[in-house]
Amino acid sequence: MNAPAPSSAVQATAAQPSTVTDCLLAALYDLGVRDAFGLVGGAIAPFCDRLSRSAIRDFQVRHEGGALFAAVEASLAADRPVLAFVTTGPGLLNALTGAMAARWEGARVLLVSGATSGAQRGRWAVQETGPATLPAEAVYRPGAIFHDATLLEAPEALGGFLERLAEGFSRPEGFVAHLGLPIAVQRAPLAPLSVRSQPVRRPLPAPALLDRAAAALAEGPFGIWVGHGARAAAAEVRALAEAVGAPVVCTPRGKGVLPETHPLFLGVTGCGGQDHVEPVLAGLGLRRMLVLGSKLGEFSSCWSPALAPPAGFVHVDVDPAAFGAAYPEVPTLGVVGDAGRVALALRERLAEGAGPTWVRPAVAPAVGAGTLLPQELLAAVQEVVVEGAGAPVLAESGNAFLWANNLLRMPAPGRYRVSGLWGSMGHTTSGILGLAAVRGRAVALVGDGAMLMMNEVSTAVQYGLPAVWIVLNDARMGIVEKGMAGLGLRPYQTDLPRTDFAAMAVAMGARGLRVRLASELRAVLAEAMSVPGPVVVDVEIDPDEPSPFARRVSTLHAMGARASA
Repeated sequence: MNAPAPSSAVQATAAQPSTVTDCLLAALYDLGVRDAFGLVGGAIAPFCDRLSRSAIRDFQVRHEGGALFAAVEASLAADRPVLAFVTTGPGLLNALTGAMAARWEGARVLLVSGATSGAQRGRWAVQETGPATLPAEAVYRPGAIFHDATLLEAPEALGGFLERLAEGFSRPEGFVAHLGLPIAVQRAPLAPLSVRSQPVRRPLPAPALLDRAAAALAEGPFGIWVGHGARAAAAEVRALAEAVGAPVVCTPRGKGVLPETHPLFLGVTGCGGQDHVEPVLAGLGLRRMLVLGSKLGEFSSCWSPALAPPAGFVHVDVDPAAFGAAYPEVPTLGVVGDAGRVALALRERLAEGAGPTWVRPAVAPAVGAGTLLPQELLAAVQEVVVEGAGAPVLAESGNAFLWANNLLRMPAPGRYRVSGLWGSMGHTTSGILGLAAVRGRAVALVGDGAMLMMNEVSTAVQYGLPAVWIVLNDARMGIVEKGMAGLGLRPYQTDLPRTDFAAMAVAMGARGLRVRLASELRAVLAEAMSVPGPVVVDVEIDPDEPSPFARRVSTLHAMGARASA
């Protein structure tokens, strides 16, 4: 890993003139890129050689998918674009799942891949990579995976791509691009290019639409439903809610936008959401819901009709495609705009009011009868990690994020991350690299199945990253087992051989800790948070404790995944 240099440019000399790679790396630095995650290979080696001499900090990972997941989390945590790099063939294809996650999560990522040079295509080159061997419409053209993508055949075409990249990185909904670089082009000479970064746009709708939205909300009591798109608007959301007395609920990715201990905060919706939210909302008699920065998809809402008040939604999002998509039957006034700016404008237009009176349901602490329950683990994580260490938490797809969505209480935005939209196993076990690289000590709550599928513990050891993996070890694919059982199906090969993840961590050079009793939890977690480098905490949990999965089962039922008679 190279140390950041004060200059944005890769230094060229008379003996080694400026190349396409030099120009690209200097431009990326000027666009705000400070970190890169990837995996070297022969076809990307010239690029990596110049990257190692650049001002961009680079991390060599163990799997291309891990590089993209790390780039996603680094981009979101630092609020800036991140570079990922991979080689030809399987290197590029391994990266595509992470690229989709980047797009769905709203990250800003450029993926640079190696490509076979034109003169060698069609001659059975090893890992031949180009339009003839890969689906060009998917990887070298804008589409469902990449907002922009191109195979750079001529050095002079780089300037146009960089201009589009600068514009794309200013989009508030995120931007994911792919640049294929043939080996010959990576080394081709090119005069230095100039590119300017653009601030991220924060659109504000016309006053007439804001007046209309305010009038609709003023017709009766309304609530506020915040999502990931409102993560930068915590102050404005709080000011609006407190001024008008509106109760607030959040999606799993919106945890912390309003502190979860705030008197106006009712709870979390969607997958792993809290059971009391819907009856409490029904008892408040709300007429409308102001949605700020959520597309209200399955992970955020489970499409529950109980979350749609009788007069529907005033829906604020930077993407107009969000309006009416998840709830096509619900009346919706769509407002294209930045959540924070719109919340501020609505506060100026709405009368002050008192908040609702409601009592947060008391939850008795769960205690295992000889076995450690997930609830006991999450209570310890709340105390030691969230409140004690103040570390950010990233939760893996599966039972880990269901328990975390339901039980953790976040005091601020940016303290909790979960990938529930694309929902790749391995996102968190690898993505924790990016979070730790830009934020310092960070914690990943993961399942044993995901930890076996993909992890970057070895990479964290190499760079001394302060990443902590807490493994919910139940020796099975728990969410799949419980999901199939909930659908009336016989679980299909969900048992896993018992794995000692602490020993696995030690074998890779990390610190490994084990927990088998609830009484050990707090001391072991405190030790993990004090270790300067990477740590894996293996927590053996009760495999039979039902997770908060009922809403997800209901949506699977709605999709027709019932067992046949």
